[in-house]
Amino acid sequence: MATTPTQVRIDSDVKREASELFSRLGLDMSGAVNLFLHQCVLRGGLPFPVEMPNYSEETLSAMAEAKRISRDPDVKGYTSMEELKAALES
Repeated sequence: MATTPTQVRIDSDVKREASELFSRLGLDMSGAVNLFLHQCVLRGGLPFPVEMPNYSEETLSAMAEAKRISRDPDVKGYTSMEELKAALES
């Protein structure tokens, strides 16, 4: 099977997260892309539904807040339920 080098532009955060996921699945980026493309050809389209999510404004606001909090180095994080529970009880 002959292969052809292909170049695509991917958001760096998405690429990092996808690479970590693929690694846990025993795949590299090339293998995952090949798997996706084979499934597209096999199914005659995308192998999953593509639709616009219909989130409420409240949900979108909560998602934006969660994203902001997750990236804020000043927000205290916890590594265990015990640590969180102790902080809540203090």
